[in-house]
Amino acid sequence: MHTEEKQVISTEKAPKAIGPYSQGIEVGCFMFLSGQLGLVPETGDFVAGGVEEQTRQSLTNLKNIVESKGHSMKKVVKTTVFLKNMADFPKMNAVYAEFFEIDPPARSTVAAAALPKDGLVEIEAIVKI
Repeated sequence: MHTEEKQVISTEKAPKAIGPYSQGIEVGCFMFLSGQLGLVPETGDFVAGGVEEQTRQSLTNLKNIVESKGHSMKKVVKTTVFLKNMADFPKMNAVYAEFFEIDPPARSTVAAAALPKDGLVEIEAIVKI
């Protein structure tokens, strides 16, 4: 049974918010997940490597938030990807495809002049539960 009241989603398996926001919000039959950088939850530091590793960590963080509520990435209906450099699109896209092999969600990808903590990629998601 879904409630129309806003419920904060929080898990130790994703980085803590670095500002006044929640990892996610559940309301009705949707989850709205805040943008995830390629930060390692245990340290709060970026995963070693470049855009591919940061993309993988960002999506892993999103996956961990979704799974913390008992759902799967198959329920993701929309993502927005923010890239520091649009030249990294092919590399990001290849890693992204590993997480959404069948019936991928709708997606927008935009270049951002800068991302928090000087990240290379940030990904947010909407999940239909």
